[in-house]
Amino acid sequence: MGRILGIDPGSRVTGYGVIDAAAKGPLLVAYGCIRTETESFPARLKQIYDGIYNVALQYGPDELAIEQVFMHKNADSALKLGHARGAAICGALAAGVAVYEYAARAVKQALVGKGSADKHQVQHMVKVLLSLSAPLQSDASDALGVALCHMHNQQTVRRIEELTRRPGAARV
Repeated sequence: MGRILGIDPGSRVTGYGVIDAAAKGPLLVAYGCIRTETESFPARLKQIYDGIYNVALQYGPDELAIEQVFMHKNADSALKLGHARGAAICGALAAGVAVYEYAARAVKQALVGKGSADKHQVQHMVKVLLSLSAPLQSDASDALGVALCHMHNQQTVRRIEELTRRPGAARV
């Protein structure tokens, strides 16, 4: 599977986390945040695009994992988040990185075991799975959580493929 870049998009702060999917478990490579520093929304989108593009060039991920947009109450906020997400995806694609998308509930389910988990539970599991002792900023933690979800998902897909290729295996 290789190296995974996880993204937690936001129009003001976009978190990122890079992990290596190793045989003995995930290894932390890097994490951080891209902070937009202008009031112009188009300029912020450009900063997100450039930031993710540069992160992808610097760390060379094979795959990008990003949360799908969901709309809670504020349509304007969801629309801005969708734009930020699109800028991040385009930055990764421009760097030649394959993109995978996950629902927020799927990320929580993969990390905590329940799709209704809260942010603190997700942060705790990210720290445990990556053997971290220092606290993480919320945006970086969420990005690492998406990357870990993708790693688990892809490992499961590969196991199923291996099992179905075995002689005498049941075909689905």
